[in-house]
Amino acid sequence: MGRTGRCLPAEHRPLCAYLASALLDAALVAADCRVLDAGTGPGAVAALAVARGAEVVAVDAEASMLEVVRRQVPAATVRQAILPDLPFPDEAFDVAVGNFVINHLGDPGAGVAELARVVRPGGRVAVTIWPDPEPPQHRPSLQQLWIDIARAACLQRPATLPWLDADKNFDRTAEGLAGLLRATGLSDADCHTISWVHRTDPEDWWSGSANGFGSLGVLMSGQPPSRIARIRQEYDRLAAAYRTDDGRLALPAAALLAVGTVR
Repeated sequence: MGRTGRCLPAEHRPLCAYLASALLDAALVAADCRVLDAGTGPGAVAALAVARGAEVVAVDAEASMLEVVRRQVPAATVRQAILPDLPFPDEAFDVAVGNFVINHLGDPGAGVAELARVVRPGGRVAVTIWPDPEPPQHRPSLQQLWIDIARAACLQRPATLPWLDADKNFDRTAEGLAGLLRATGLSDADCHTISWVHRTDPEDWWSGSANGFGSLGVLMSGQPPSRIARIRQEYDRLAAAYRTDDGRLALPAAALLAVGTVR
């Protein structure tokens, strides 16, 4: 769930985990709270929720990710499940959270509605996504770096990649995400942008894309070695602007965090 059948690469996990604490704060997660962590990935959100004293159920479509969570967050209950079809009764939780999950779904609205279904009235649903386009005040950013690399290497989006149906799509903006929550019946829906600087090793960051993860990874899939070499050349050239004195990359990042209350 939320990983399109792929494991989240180790080099991307700190990036996605950055918002875990803010996500739980938005959902008002505290001790004895019953929490569903949908699309848990390696369990960063689940681990923080358990540390707060919450009762956590973590679900994901990827079995290998669930094995990681079982090892690293033994106090959490782990289930394999795929949005928008959760194996839980109505109102089973106080809170449901999804960290960078709904942006991977074929029907994001159905996914949010399913999260709301399993939360009691008065409980909260909180989600995060990457914005598109990025807010001008948060540029340049790591997302823009991939866009610039793709343009410099003359990469085109493959025609075989799926698009969301127009009636299921939504604007990847603060208002668009808040509107998606309102459309599924959540009240007091609010969304804001969180920005930070992600620091990483340049070889690690390249590795994720070279193995097919992320927007650039999708574009690189199936490319001949000569084109991969060209992309790597542009990566090295453009990423140099983000290098720090210690040789690592300091990549500005921005994400959207939205929360709403179940009626």
